[in-house]
Amino acid sequence: MPTIDEKRVYTDNSGVETVFLATELGVVAVSVSDDLIGEFGVVHRCRARDVATAGALVAVATDEDVLLADRSATGAAEGGADGTDRDLDFAATGFGPATAVGFDGDALLAGDDEGRVGRIDADSDEPTWEAVGTAAPVRGIDGRLVAAADGVYRVGDAELAHAGLDDARDVDAEPLVATGSGLYKLGNGWMDVIDGPVDAVDAAGERGLAVRNGVLYSRAETGGGESGSNEVGDADAWIESPLPIEGDVVAVTHGVDASYAVTAEGTLAVRLPGEDWRHRELGLRDVAAAAV
Repeated sequence: MPTIDEKRVYTDNSGVETVFLATELGVVAVSVSDDLIGEFGVVHRCRARDVATAGALVAVATDEDVLLADRSATGAAEGGADGTDRDLDFAATGFGPATAVGFDGDALLAGDDEGRVGRIDADSDEPTWEAVGTAAPVRGIDGRLVAAADGVYRVGDAELAHAGLDDARDVDAEPLVATGSGLYKLGNGWMDVIDGPVDAVDAAGERGLAVRNGVLYSRAETGGGESGSNEVGDADAWIESPLPIEGDVVAVTHGVDASYAVTAEGTLAVRLPGEDWRHRELGLRDVAAAAV
């Protein structure tokens, strides 16, 4: 049971982050203050397959279309009484069914099961989709990188360019690519940093999370050890970072300071730098992606 102080944090929106989850039930918004997980609720019912954020914008890939909401336009960024973004107004953009969405500055990118990749100006009053190119089925987008079944692609001004690898499952603009054979970073070519099938990856500065066969891995931060580990920090070291709960991890993301992981059983875990993981069961199933 949360304390009175913790309940007060849930309604005080200063320092509160909203974690958006793409689920079979719809888009779920979870209010988090520091590492205290507060109230949550469905803000749009649909089959959400991916979610991405950029500032006040929230984009969702669904079986019917790519949806876009502006938190600042509706005042939803102020949150409801429980601190969640319950007043989001998602609008269809006309892309059609999508499997992945991501932002590259002001541009919103989307891809589908047929490998089609498109782009719009998310700040435009009447955005029109521009065809960027075609790949294999699209699985993830971040910045100018696209993860597809036949590898990773880079988005150019007018076309897609295959950038190597195979069976790409997720990407981070750093760049990092999660594939069926490992996690790769770009150095002198693509260099593997985790062996084995990696399904999800997200990085923010020195922080990084990846999921290998349902097991969570963390990038050791330079100059410091990983919480719960005796290993010394190394920017190139990725170490197993088990959660204090059972269940496979299915999605990861980062906020301003906090790191987040979601399990297949519907538990959200949060960790601040140097602290232990805290968690809360949300009772959600089929979580496909997370974004802050």
